[in-house]
Amino acid sequence: MSSSVLLVEDDMDLAATVVDYLELVGICCDHAANGTEGLSLLDKYEFDVIILDINMPKLDGLTVCKRLREQGSNIPIIMLTARDTLDDKLLGFEAGADDYLVKPFELRELTARLNVLSKRNSGQSNKLSMFGVEADFSQKTVKREGQLIHLSPIGWKLLEVLMRKSPNVVSREKLYSSVWGDECPNSNSLKVHLFKLRKQIDSDFDNKLINTIAGQGFAFREEANEKPGD
Repeated sequence: MSSSVLLVEDDMDLAATVVDYLELVGICCDHAANGTEGLSLLDKYEFDVIILDINMPKLDGLTVCKRLREQGSNIPIIMLTARDTLDDKLLGFEAGADDYLVKPFELRELTARLNVLSKRNSGQSNKLSMFGVEADFSQKTVKREGQLIHLSPIGWKLLEVLMRKSPNVVSREKLYSSVWGDECPNSNSLKVHLFKLRKQIDSDFDNKLINTIAGQGFAFREEANEKPGD
């Protein structure tokens, strides 16, 4: 399994143990010490699964989970807690969690659950259809109102991030990290590729879908009053 995981956990000893173990088995794991820091990282970077502790300072795990689901995020979430009652588990599921692990837990079991959720998420939506755009990310075909559109490899990455987050706004930083990872190109690269993607997706249609949201980032959605400029 090659995936990226975010661990949101205020117990630093436990966090260090989990991060070290996951990296040993080939899973890249980032860490946030509280809910606020976790949401900040999620706003900037792409992750395949979140491991989310319930009891944390500043912002507890249930609140973080609810906020993500209210924002339309479908990223798989494993809740961690020392509470082992049915009511506590139900609270986690009602908040939008996909799985639940009670402390103390075996690291091998955590890894197995991460594998299941990551595979389920990666196979969930290879095909997306919205606003007249039909995209198949496994076959690399995209049509708008039946019209076939040819995209570059970077164009495909940008479109996938924007469509999967639609109608939510994706920050400039998150687009950079999703497309280029740690190898940041020069500052004009994103602007150039977005301009090209807009031309391919929107130029033949009155309703523009790839929109710049001033001071926030970019969104794939119908915005009649939004200026398409970068």
